[in-house]
Amino acid sequence: MNATGALGQYGERLAVRRLSQAGMTVIARNWRCGRRGEIDIVARDGDAVVVCEVKTRRAGTFEHPSAGVTPAKADRLRRLAACWLDRHGAPPPGGIRIDLVGVLLPRRGAPVVEHVRGVA
Repeated sequence: MNATGALGQYGERLAVRRLSQAGMTVIARNWRCGRRGEIDIVARDGDAVVVCEVKTRRAGTFEHPSAGVTPAKADRLRRLAACWLDRHGAPPPGGIRIDLVGVLLPRRGAPVVEHVRGVA
């Protein structure tokens, strides 16, 4: 695994911890829908299914993690959410939501983990 992959996995572990602390239940990680792509985390939040994109960045090196969800990425996440529903049944009573967990790693100190609901 390269440094970028290790950074991404670390961010996903922090995201799972944050979502769990918020009372959500993670039901899948790195779920693939053929060549269409991958959902980083699928979770339940009450009676809703949450498709969660995780963006991890080092402070000062790149843009803020939330800038990583471009309109094209949002469209792709919506298609992946539809693929999840196709393979796992009808939408749950609470529907499906797309969230972002941004992880910012400062040069010093603890990571900053931000959960943004309903980004797409």
